Amino acid sequence: MAARAGLTADRITRAAAELADEGGFDNLTVSALARRFGVKDASLYSHIKNVQDLRVRVAVLATAELTDRIGAAVAGRSGKDALAAFAHAYRAFALRHPGRYAATQIQLEPGQVADSPGHLRSIDLTYGMLRGYDLTEPDLTDAVRLLRSTFHGYSSLEATGGFGHSRDVAASWNRTIDALDVLLVHWPAVHEEETT
Repeated sequence: MAARAGLTADRITRAAAELADEGGFDNLTVSALARRFGVKDASLYSHIKNVQDLRVRVAVLATAELTDRIGAAVAGRSGKDALAAFAHAYRAFALRHPGRYAATQIQLEPGQVADSPGHLRSIDLTYGMLRGYDLTEPDLTDAVRLLRSTFHGYSSLEATGGFGHSRDVAASWNRTIDALDVLLVHWPAVHEEETT
């Protein structure tokens, strides 16, 4: 039956990503995926190990898709233009693909990250975008953490209707990017006691 259904690990992973977008990444199961293909669960296990393997595969796929979009957006840009392009691509992906986006947030084992071109590219894109602000370590890592938490928090709150005020959410987003740019340009110096 699996051969007749045309099942491959890639096709299963892509279908799982679609299912995650529709019903939530946390609700992704092998049984639900088998139903989508019209096969028994066992038919999928010749291509995937278990549900955890399936979730890791979706995380790797989704991270590659996200970084492809960010990479295309920031290409040829620097400074605030790169920051804004990065931020807009990130938010758009999170809102359009909630299940895939949730998959990008799971913690992978070091070996899984090493085998995921999207994860490695994500690191390169983020640090590359910040090079325009002339930050060095440990400020660079601190800035990466600030941006990730801001982009993730804003997108997650927006996706769940967490902004109840009548102020336009996109307008606040644009002001957030403006504020982040000002902060990155005027990054505070590290105090001596913070380094010990």
